[in-house]
Amino acid sequence: MSTRGGIQPVPFTKAVMMGLAEDGGLLLPRTIPRIDSQTLSSWKGLGYADLAFEVMSRFIDDIPVSDLKNLINRSYATFDAADVVPLVHCGNLHILELFHGPTLAFKDIALQFLGNLFEYLLAKSGEVLNILGATSGDTGSAAIYGVRGKDRIRIFILHPHKRVSPVQEKQMTSIMDDNVFNIAIHGSFDDGQAIVKQIFSDIEFKTALSLGAINSINWARVLAQVVYYVHSALHVSRHENDGSLAFSVPTGNFGDIFAGYIAKRMLPEGCIRQLVLATNANDILSRFVNKGDYSLGQVVQTSSPSMDIQAASNFERYLYYLLDKEPQQVAKLMAEFAATGRIDLSSHLDQIRRDFAATAVSEDEVLATIAEIYNEYDYILDPHTAVGVKAGQDHQKPGIPMVCLATAHPAKFGDAVEKAIGRPPTYPESLTGILERESRCEIMDADVDQIRDYLRKNALYR
Repeated sequence: MSTRGGIQPVPFTKAVMMGLAEDGGLLLPRTIPRIDSQTLSSWKGLGYADLAFEVMSRFIDDIPVSDLKNLINRSYATFDAADVVPLVHCGNLHILELFHGPTLAFKDIALQFLGNLFEYLLAKSGEVLNILGATSGDTGSAAIYGVRGKDRIRIFILHPHKRVSPVQEKQMTSIMDDNVFNIAIHGSFDDGQAIVKQIFSDIEFKTALSLGAINSINWARVLAQVVYYVHSALHVSRHENDGSLAFSVPTGNFGDIFAGYIAKRMLPEGCIRQLVLATNANDILSRFVNKGDYSLGQVVQTSSPSMDIQAASNFERYLYYLLDKEPQQVAKLMAEFAATGRIDLSSHLDQIRRDFAATAVSEDEVLATIAEIYNEYDYILDPHTAVGVKAGQDHQKPGIPMVCLATAHPAKFGDAVEKAIGRPPTYPESLTGILERESRCEIMDADVDQIRDYLRKNALYR
């Protein structure tokens, strides 16, 4: 269903292909399944892919069991860690490494699955799909790797010109498959995301070009990310007493922490005690949690560019629950935000603070945290993960394990790491020589009509 209530309920597979709801809202399941303690306990011995099936199948009722299992198994076979998302212990913090996929970022966990899912659904329907997305860094390369070379799909990714790391840029632009189109826009990620939302809101154009979404506005992205919260809860409960835990999540678009919010509602009461929302200097989300102030500021460039965002794409999903599932209220407030760049939610602060804690982390604190963890544990954090670790340290409570999400391999942000610890991180084999690779990219203004014309000329048609 849509957060704005303007469409009839659709099955999961239609929601995947729709991306953004046709009334401009975001899609959510009508109910969140509850997992009791006995069921959770029965999952303790499962490998990651089997656990992913158990979690995701509770939301998916229109893909045959054997097909869904096959899609999930294929998606996680591409990861270089046996248990897909290993937990590393640094003192009393647990670091959940989410960067063992093809592009060394947490986005692979959802986008390997979504790429395979798109291919499966298109083969069944005989349709084509033109994927349009905007990226602040990691989504673009993970999306491209998820669908590169796949039949019936073309992908168009917008990124802010020279505002992603050099490695992130090359991971996107050095992919030469015929179905991959990279566009660098003069402007910020928010400018790119606004263009994507505007194009998706034009239903006639969206339908004519068979446009689909791969950003975290696609519900399947969030669903795949719910799994690693459940995985962490099972891992920690094997090593700690009562099985309750907290998470610190570096987030700019609210998607990763919203997956944690869904997991918290699914799992037994008290299993996830706290969700700590960690932002960098672009602090719209931490201001929202601490003051009820959801208002746009200027985008500041930081060493954690994937979080250099003001308008968070997934915020509307949480707003729907915060407003007691009243779609008309959601639509009204989102229209107010579109018009004024601000909504005041201070009257809901008690509930917001029950759901989240939040900290904005400065650039100096990012570098100091990378240095501190390296000096103490010989472990290197990337800048995004350092934002989460610092916030996790600030909010850790005695006796409650804190899991910090490590969202990217440090080698993707070598300059920041070297500045913090005096040496560059070791480059994994997949990144060796990447900065010298040939690349292909269109550079354009952040102009919706220019992007629309480019799509018309290069899209795949039925």
